[in-house]
Amino acid sequence: MPPGQTVQSSSHRFPLPSGAGAIRARFPDGRWHFQHGPIDLIIGIDGDAAAVEAAGMRMWKRFQTVLMELVSELKLLRSPVQEADGVAGPVARRMIAACWPHRGQFITPMAAVAGAVADELIDELRGMSAIRRAFVNNGGDIALHLLDGDFEISADTQVRGIATSGWRGRSFSLGIADSVTVLARTAAEADASATMIANAVNVEDRAIIREPAAQLKDDTDLGDRLVTVEVGSLSPAKVEQALDAGQAHARHLLTACTISGAVICLQGRVQIVGDEYLTRSALVQA
Repeated sequence: MPPGQTVQSSSHRFPLPSGAGAIRARFPDGRWHFQHGPIDLIIGIDGDAAAVEAAGMRMWKRFQTVLMELVSELKLLRSPVQEADGVAGPVARRMIAACWPHRGQFITPMAAVAGAVADELIDELRGMSAIRRAFVNNGGDIALHLLDGDFEISADTQVRGIATSGWRGRSFSLGIADSVTVLARTAAEADASATMIANAVNVEDRAIIREPAAQLKDDTDLGDRLVTVEVGSLSPAKVEQALDAGQAHARHLLTACTISGAVICLQGRVQIVGDEYLTRSALVQA
């Protein structure tokens, strides 16, 4: 990534916290590892040495308060987004804002929790001109490696968030996408949008096994909605049908300026929506 870029990445898993407090550790290459209950971050900061140290301390101070803020409003955050507008915490408000464009379908603010946490931490660097670039990886699913290739996100684009969702991930999905990687202005927006596009990648087939979410996890925000637990081999026609449904939803979000691009993968097939640099790189390497 070139100087000046700040990127966040996220996953969607958010179980109840453990009783342990926040901890941190420094890797030999200078990256930080922050962990508190279910929140697990890898943070990289480049710039002037003194500024990097100051930035790390700012982020650590803010990080120690995030989990308890979320837990205090967890009941509302597990409600449909239209019913959760009474939240007060800054991370919770980021979650609401990211999910609000998707309110025409079922979505709870939890769809954007990991991205919103990443956004909140990266925002601590605002105004620190000696920081050249930084990233917050929340949950370990940077997922751009799922593309059979790579591409560059420069500081002059609007992309500051990257997220991936799909039925193979650590969170539940209503759809059958192996992965949906989304680029957006914030990690929270990418997080929520990846969830919804992955849900839209769907088709009915006997090879697909679904179970009520509540039977798999008793505190899920999805209740008894059927989530995908297995996807067998599908016919080429069914794969294209499911991909086309996901692509249509991604194009809708692109037109609404909610996302900058998306890569949708299912059983060896890929559909791409959005920025030319993303399309060009992915197609060259596919």
